[in-house]
Amino acid sequence: MAESVSVEEFKAMVGRENGISNWILIDQNRVNRFADATEDHQWIHVDIEKANKGPFGGTIGHGFLTLSLLPAFAESATYSPEGVKMAINYGLNKVRFLNPVPVGSWVRSRMVLTNIEEKDPGRLLMTTTHTIEIEGQEKPACIAESLAMLFF
Repeated sequence: MAESVSVEEFKAMVGRENGISNWILIDQNRVNRFADATEDHQWIHVDIEKANKGPFGGTIGHGFLTLSLLPAFAESATYSPEGVKMAINYGLNKVRFLNPVPVGSWVRSRMVLTNIEEKDPGRLLMTTTHTIEIEGQEKPACIAESLAMLFF
């Protein structure tokens, strides 16, 4: 659970790391369920036999599966401003899928508080840059700028 700090202290943290999430396993069951939910059954994700002969030597997780884990990763943030009543997904600024996630891999996010913008009274727009790492690999799976509207 995030430690509450004043809004002013939180604003002063822009540019600093705001946590590293727990590892999440990308197993074939998770990939198959995501394929069913999104109707994206491309063979590289779900056809183990064919994927074993493909460019990655096995199935890989969907890029959007990796991206869909941002809310789970965000639960591991170290700090949160005091008085937040609700936070909603406000969108994304930039997303890049840099490295495929082989099925059986563990991923986590290294989060940096990138920007805080005051909106109407009682609202802050928070930008967090997630660098999604694959255990044992140098190159990250994804870098994404996530926006959340915080209501006080």
